[in-house]
Amino acid sequence: MTNINWMKEVEKRREALIKDTQELLHIKSLLDEEHVTPDAPLGSGVKEALDFMLKLGEKDGFTSKNVGNLAGHLEFGEGEKLLGILCHVDVVPEGDGWSSDPFGAEIRDGKLYARGALDDKGPTMAAYYAMKIVKELGLPLKKRVRMIIGTDEESNWRCVEHYFKNEEMPTLGFAPDADFPIINAEKGISDFDMVQKNSGLENSNENVKVLHFVSGRRYNMVPDYAEASLLVGNESMVTDQFTQFMKQHNLEASSHVEDGKLMLEVKGVSAHGMEPKKGKNAGLYLAEFLKQLELDSKAAQYFHFVSRYFFDDSRGKELGVAYSDEITGDLTINVGKLSYAKEVGGRLGLNLRYPVTNKMEETKEKLEQLLEKENFAIENFSDSKPHYVDEKDILIQTLKKVYEEQTGEKAELIAIGGGTYARSLKSGVAFGPLFPGRPDIAHQKDEHIYIEDLLKATAIYAQAICELTQEE
Repeated sequence: MTNINWMKEVEKRREALIKDTQELLHIKSLLDEEHVTPDAPLGSGVKEALDFMLKLGEKDGFTSKNVGNLAGHLEFGEGEKLLGILCHVDVVPEGDGWSSDPFGAEIRDGKLYARGALDDKGPTMAAYYAMKIVKELGLPLKKRVRMIIGTDEESNWRCVEHYFKNEEMPTLGFAPDADFPIINAEKGISDFDMVQKNSGLENSNENVKVLHFVSGRRYNMVPDYAEASLLVGNESMVTDQFTQFMKQHNLEASSHVEDGKLMLEVKGVSAHGMEPKKGKNAGLYLAEFLKQLELDSKAAQYFHFVSRYFFDDSRGKELGVAYSDEITGDLTINVGKLSYAKEVGGRLGLNLRYPVTNKMEETKEKLEQLLEKENFAIENFSDSKPHYVDEKDILIQTLKKVYEEQTGEKAELIAIGGGTYARSLKSGVAFGPLFPGRPDIAHQKDEHIYIEDLLKATAIYAQAICELTQEE
């Protein structure tokens, strides 16, 4: 099969590939749990994107199946064994500060700009066209090939959970949703809330009342915006302190008085929760400022807690859970959601990513012991175990060969803090689309993919599909 010029096959379909990618990117496929229907259990946007892919597949002669309006698949080929390609069409919220419409899919300087261009609609379309090329060439395959399309990867993975309860588990597979060359190790990922207990803490000696404080919408994103409303005796003094504090930290901030309340706003820098250091957490900076004011004891307890354990510490050192290993590096903690209200107290939504040799049970126990003393408790705990595939595995050996032939570069193995659908397969790895040296702007403003990378990834996926289906 090495006599096929895969790149030439991709070039023949270049215009159609770009056009279909843009059409998929135009769909605002955000989780919307406030407007659900039986046909769209996660909102109309993600359902529209799923339908788009299934209709496209039907038009091109693939066998398509909608699985509970949460996921679907496109399949071709014959054989008992199944090669799975795991993709998702949901995206994280667009955030602010884009230089073009986040769903406009504009092409500038050889790059395609849109939320989802890199994570994961661009790669989904690359993998789809790779399947289409292999199918149109009529190559003899010894396995079936199935693209599995999810709609809830950025949140709770209800799509793959539902899918694999009802459908076949692929024999092996890959997820085009991370970095090239090959990711064979993924950290464990745990989401949970730390909630302030109602201990009756209250006194009236405060100079400042925090009525409301909120930041962040997703566990796995560094919040780029935070706001608070306060009742204060001396507004100008607090405003001056606030302006000075935010200037020191090079953050954009504003304040104004509305209905007798002082409103504070902070703009941070968003980033993927797998590496909080790449962003600037607006919520943590605003909490750090509020901690310095004379607050009532309940508010003071919350903001001092946030400051002590999370400000400038994304490695869990202060919490006593820091951990690192040679395979996947440091444990990381992203504070993705923060809120405080005078009546209900405060809470934090955390995204904790832990190395493959770390035991989450032990980490959780340490946290619970600490929180007991601090008047906080863990709620809404979820845990996705780490994932690791040995280098000697035939899947990895084949993908290494394909990557090296297509790029002329050595295929090094990588470990990541992100979680991809590959972890839902027993033998699965994440494979592209981000090439070494390219900036990782997934979950950030002006997310984009280079057109040449989109085409190159398609050629790599096409050869990979071909090679992985040769052995029975």
